[in-house]
Amino acid sequence: MADSIDDLFCEFVRTRSSALLRTAFLLTGDRHLAEDLVQDALARTHRGRRRLNDPGHFEAYTRTAMYHQHVSWWRRRRRVVESLPGEMADVVQPGSDHARRTDLKLALYQALAQLTQRQRAVLVVRFFEDRSEAEAAELLQCSVGTIKSQTSKALVRMREIAPELLSAVMEEA
Repeated sequence: MADSIDDLFCEFVRTRSSALLRTAFLLTGDRHLAEDLVQDALARTHRGRRRLNDPGHFEAYTRTAMYHQHVSWWRRRRRVVESLPGEMADVVQPGSDHARRTDLKLALYQALAQLTQRQRAVLVVRFFEDRSEAEAAELLQCSVGTIKSQTSKALVRMREIAPELLSAVMEEA
């Protein structure tokens, strides 16, 4: 007997919540705001679950809802003091230098926290989510030109405030 749409949605939430939370944390820079963002996006997906033709669309729908909600937060100019109150769980890869990875992760979080909300969202969507400029523009509901300019400004700012991240990327390439 095939699983019901509710069972499939519950399975999606169990298996993908941590990945959604990581993305939301990178977008917001705050663990609690990230949890709120994911919860709101999952609630929207739950309301629309029966309209989705395929349970495989749950993740795309949820991520789109997260991006749209985050955009509406920054458009309302909701100001929240940003901090790094906790660490996100990360899967350790065998043979990796844990101390160096932790230092780089902290440097990334601190650098992202110093960007504007718009710049941070563009970097997360473009590079963490690996989206094209057109896809990022659609997700963030702005023009491709805005994506290009915000990406450029954000990368210049990242190079200024965290040059060690650039050298780490160059070493891995």
